[in-house]
Amino acid sequence: MEFIGPMIGRKPGHATMQGQILSALFADAGYPVTAVSDVVNRYLRLLDIIRTIIGNQYSVDVMVLEVYGGASFVVEDIASWLGKRFGHRIVMWLHGGAIPEFMARYPNWTKRVLGRADFLVAPSEFLARIVVPYGLRATVIPNVIEIGAYRYRHRAAVSPRLFWMRNLHPIWNPEMAIRVLARLKQTVANATLVLAGPDKGSRSDVENLAKKLEVADSVRLTGFLDRAGKTREGDAADIFINTNRIDNMPVAIVEACAMGLPVVSTDVGGIPDLLTEGESGLLVPDDDEQAMTDAILCLLNNPKMAARLSANGLQVAECSSWNHVRREWETLFEMMGYSTVALPELSLAASGSTAVLSLKQSLG
Repeated sequence: MEFIGPMIGRKPGHATMQGQILSALFADAGYPVTAVSDVVNRYLRLLDIIRTIIGNQYSVDVMVLEVYGGASFVVEDIASWLGKRFGHRIVMWLHGGAIPEFMARYPNWTKRVLGRADFLVAPSEFLARIVVPYGLRATVIPNVIEIGAYRYRHRAAVSPRLFWMRNLHPIWNPEMAIRVLARLKQTVANATLVLAGPDKGSRSDVENLAKKLEVADSVRLTGFLDRAGKTREGDAADIFINTNRIDNMPVAIVEACAMGLPVVSTDVGGIPDLLTEGESGLLVPDDDEQAMTDAILCLLNNPKMAARLSANGLQVAECSSWNHVRREWETLFEMMGYSTVALPELSLAASGSTAVLSLKQSLG
């Protein structure tokens, strides 16, 4: 099997992407795996991907191609064209909450490229629904986390220690988190907020807003966190807040659930498919800091609700465990006619949006 997508999480300071995680888990399970590409530069990464696909043209049966849309869709177009040229079967693995807008903007292009797929995979019902009007169908397989790497702490009651984790970029709306903290401190003076994630253009705005709203002393910006850092900060916090403007199936929310953090999130994109209101999370309208503040106060004043969200959140995270996700992928491989009883030869490659799979033992 060969995955093609952005494997740049191998580089310090870069987030680990789903293709990298899944390829490593398949390798640990005994599959021979090749993964491409961990080249940071987008153009050099494309060259690395092309070279890998051409070099493996006779040894790959199935290409698993990560699809993000945006500028990376050029990579996905080229990679899938090469795959078809070499007679590979193609699984396109959709990612990102921006894909619906991208498909609406470029309907002919996206339909042509996605039409090359033998199977489409989406990590959420949200993205699976998006492709239906284009005459396409996607199989839902959740994003994966290594759940054992996260320490679960049950929150039978919570304190006002808030944790936010994503890139500091307008799409993820970190300034809303600052506004929520300012409102919350009007009622709960000891409330604090940890903002975790690399700066993608919003850090100075966040810092200036915190000073303006006089909450800078209660905010800590950690920058990029590796897994140990996520675990440390998540264990110290009691409530996870998610302020995204768009999203699909945020791994950050799943990680928070794995650590037992009750989640309060905007109800955008695929998040209502991931979390059930009042059972595994509290959902509020996009950019509505008053509604999010009220939801946090509800958790602080209702230990039973906090405990319910903490316990049920773990069940959400377990749906993304390797044991569950592996079964889903292997069912897909069997639908394609490949046996997963005898381990297939598997070569994984990554681009900024592609994955390729080579399965050698066929059914029958």
